[in-house]
Amino acid sequence: MATPPKRICRSPVFNNSFEKRVKKISIEGNIAAGKSTFVRLLERESDEWEVIPEPIGKWCNVQTTDNEYEELSTSQKSGGNLLQMLYDKPSRWSYTFQSYACLSRVRSQLQPPSAKLQLAEKPVQFFERSVYSDRYVFASNLFESGDLNETEFAIYQDWHSWLLSQFESEIELDAMIYLRADPERCMQRLKFRGREEELGIPLEYLEKLHYKHECWLYNRTTQLDFEYLKDIPILVLDVNEDFKNDRIKQQGVIDKVNEFLSTL
Repeated sequence: MATPPKRICRSPVFNNSFEKRVKKISIEGNIAAGKSTFVRLLERESDEWEVIPEPIGKWCNVQTTDNEYEELSTSQKSGGNLLQMLYDKPSRWSYTFQSYACLSRVRSQLQPPSAKLQLAEKPVQFFERSVYSDRYVFASNLFESGDLNETEFAIYQDWHSWLLSQFESEIELDAMIYLRADPERCMQRLKFRGREEELGIPLEYLEKLHYKHECWLYNRTTQLDFEYLKDIPILVLDVNEDFKNDRIKQQGVIDKVNEFLSTL
């Protein structure tokens, strides 16, 4: 009688218990609120912390990967700069952009912890924004601005709810950090960093996004479709004052993050 092949044990019990120990926290805030500076602080602070960046690169260079296009050159296979297309003609590209943005955020939040975190006593994954800000801030604002029509927004909400219900246990967050900055301050920072796609953004757009963030994360008056979000811990950090080159202010911010983590 032939000897049955050996099965490789991947220790699912260990993996599951480790996954449950990892704290998942999203970093929310307006465009140019200071997320990039904040993220760099987190990355330098601890080997037990991992940052999953916002997938802006994917939005600015959508790639075609279908086999039927393999013979095309790299430049021909590019689907274009979807972020620029959104800002240039929001009524045409809002639904397309929000669909792709949400898909890329789901992939980010499903990303397993890196190998270095497996040795950590208190591993933390930080995500630059989340599938929730995608819906309650950006898609909602586009709908209220008339760039997503009622049918498009209804379809978006339908598949958004269904998709997240399929991955709820893997995507669910433990907390959020809200980087709170006035729209005028965000506009100053936006102009200073000079990202090409953002040069035409008006202050009014930042004001609308600020209002959305305030309702959701500060006043907590936004109607939510995910029950656990209603009581999720939120750390609000006032980032109107620049802390990019101020070590004392940087340490103050990190101290608040550490204190917040100790309560989770």
